[in-house]
Amino acid sequence: MSAAVTDLHPAAPAAASDLEQVRIDLAAALRWAHRLGLSEGVDNHFSAAVADEDGVIRGKRFLINPYGWHWSEVTASSLVLCDEDGNVLEGDNAVETSAFCIHSRVHVNVPSAVVVLHTHMPYTTSLTLLEDPEVRMCEQNALMFDGRLAYDDEYDGLAQATEEGDRLSRKIGNRSVLMMASHGVLVTGPDVASAFTDLYYLERAATFQVLARSTGGRLRTISDSVREKAREQFAVDRPPLAERHFKALRRILDREEPEYRH
Repeated sequence: MSAAVTDLHPAAPAAASDLEQVRIDLAAALRWAHRLGLSEGVDNHFSAAVADEDGVIRGKRFLINPYGWHWSEVTASSLVLCDEDGNVLEGDNAVETSAFCIHSRVHVNVPSAVVVLHTHMPYTTSLTLLEDPEVRMCEQNALMFDGRLAYDDEYDGLAQATEEGDRLSRKIGNRSVLMMASHGVLVTGPDVASAFTDLYYLERAATFQVLARSTGGRLRTISDSVREKAREQFAVDRPPLAERHFKALRRILDREEPEYRH
């Protein structure tokens, strides 16, 4: 794989976002992931760390989608608030074992991973099935992730112990995205809007690359100087893009599926 540029994350926010707004945003992300064909039955998980009692986010408490609920029916109030030991603090629903084992440890071990999104979305997952799973820096959407991707080349069955979450935390390191061999992807971020926008554009990049590879032709290359320029541009453009994108998604849901907020 080509050398990647170190991507140091900003520190976690010193104070929590409004808990109810985080619930609404996470429910919106789950609903939209279903609409875009990025969900898989009642599996996969989206989570968001929330503040401890002193108002600081340490990853020890987090919201996560309830086990057994289809993403199209998740609402803000159905999300489960639990702690790093698996205790349900708010909600009447359960948390799936693998969801807890992965997300609880990533939130604690990776301070920048305030939001953790795990999916088996089709085109990104298809790349993880290849012996060469690299997302090539040959196209504009892919360049959004230049230096931000980590690759896990191991697969050891279902995540049913927290040690797997610790291992995945070490693999993602100081990157934003972990491509999980023969499995799927973890996308992390400082807030729901940022993480979900990355999830969306990663799947777009993977879609283009799978289609391009299927032609049997050679992928284009982009010079190092242009890659460096694009990294600087995206560092500035990503935050406002995420905010605008996610506000638009919420507006559509507010018109068409307003119950997601309840």
